[in-house]
Amino acid sequence: MIPQHSAPYRSIWRLTWPQILMMVFQFFIGAADVYVCGLIGRDAQAAMGLVAQALFFFLAVAIAVANGSVAALSQSLGAGKNLRAARFGGLCLILGLVFSSLILAGGLAGKNLFLSLLNVPPEVMGPARGILGLFLAILPINYLFVITNAVLRSHKRVMAPLAAVCLTCLVNAWLDFGLGLGWWGLPDMGYMGVAWSTFWSITGGLGLNLALLARAGLLTRSMIPGWRWSRVAWRYVFRVAWPAGLMQVIWHTGYLVLLAILGGLPVGPVVGLAAFAGGSRVESGVFLPAFAFNLSASVLVGHALGSGDPAEARRMGYRVWGLGVVTMSILAAAVWPFLDRVSFLFTTDPAVAAETGSYLRYNLAAIPFTCTSMILAGALTGAGATVYNLMVFGVSIWLVRLPVAWWLGWKAWGTAEGVWLSMLVSQIVQATALLGVYHFKDWTRFSMIKPRNSRE
Repeated sequence: MIPQHSAPYRSIWRLTWPQILMMVFQFFIGAADVYVCGLIGRDAQAAMGLVAQALFFFLAVAIAVANGSVAALSQSLGAGKNLRAARFGGLCLILGLVFSSLILAGGLAGKNLFLSLLNVPPEVMGPARGILGLFLAILPINYLFVITNAVLRSHKRVMAPLAAVCLTCLVNAWLDFGLGLGWWGLPDMGYMGVAWSTFWSITGGLGLNLALLARAGLLTRSMIPGWRWSRVAWRYVFRVAWPAGLMQVIWHTGYLVLLAILGGLPVGPVVGLAAFAGGSRVESGVFLPAFAFNLSASVLVGHALGSGDPAEARRMGYRVWGLGVVTMSILAAAVWPFLDRVSFLFTTDPAVAAETGSYLRYNLAAIPFTCTSMILAGALTGAGATVYNLMVFGVSIWLVRLPVAWWLGWKAWGTAEGVWLSMLVSQIVQATALLGVYHFKDWTRFSMIKPRNSRE
């Protein structure tokens, strides 16, 4: 393997391109769900978009534990402490299983209250209730899938999660059309068939991840940490995970409130929700490279800090950021002329397509700012400095985006376009603040490993 110090941009690319493909497959997973629901009907599409966004809220702890595992494993591997890395991986898998089971129980008990708080339109409530119930049931499988992906990425074994996500994508697409529309002799289950496709595809992806971990010699008895070691190691995972988890809750709760604002618009609430469902899928497709750069920044910064070189960690973050912003800006410029056509990808409804185009224009204009936030947040995650991400994202969502969306959407303009503008404004504030934190704050002090000659 080429040392990242001697060929940094080659190291970035070798780690990033498989993750870009992984993001492409993940995009097609969500895109297939929304597309098939769009063929079933406007209400089914709005319900799938709403519940898919709500699922991120329930996955907050999984993402938090994954962030903790990336920081702990990357720094341990950078320091050459392989046994410590194995134990951290096992600890994170155990935590994911425990927390997902607790959240599953609470989510099923409060499902109806949760949907009522989202201000879901009556015609969307039935599909949303059915899809949410099944998505909650697969939380433990989803948690382990997310965390095993993070463990493999931390070891720079990015081809393994790529294979698992590819399998998930293929199974999901096959069953979306098969169970959702009754193709290929399969039962026509409508929107619930689309939900069941998620269950079987994620289960298959997790099975492949576990097999690849075992094949690489990473799924062993040494992963099961002792109680005394876990009590000490848990402190670092918790220090990284709790701000990351709270940030996910704040971020996705903010999106749920944004959906509630859309659902209560004076004009076109269902159109706005459907446009958000389709537009967010297109947006996530455009942002695939940015997500990959985010993941690469976490791993590379963590490895550099683990090797005892904070200056190189800071430089590596800047390199990934610069490469990512240039790549994403070129991509946005290439897509912009075709937005009117792209708006019809997930709907045949002219009103929904027009609103989707408006959503995309505002969010593509925000690409340099959104990309800055994503990549620098990834670098800070690799350092374990997730508390900075929590503060910046929390302020930009709750003190900028939501107040502006409420005022423009319900008072000044009365349309979904006011909500789209609030997203652009908040991204500008968020990127500016996070860049200031990265440049001026000593975030390397959050590293688990300080001196080069550190010992277990």
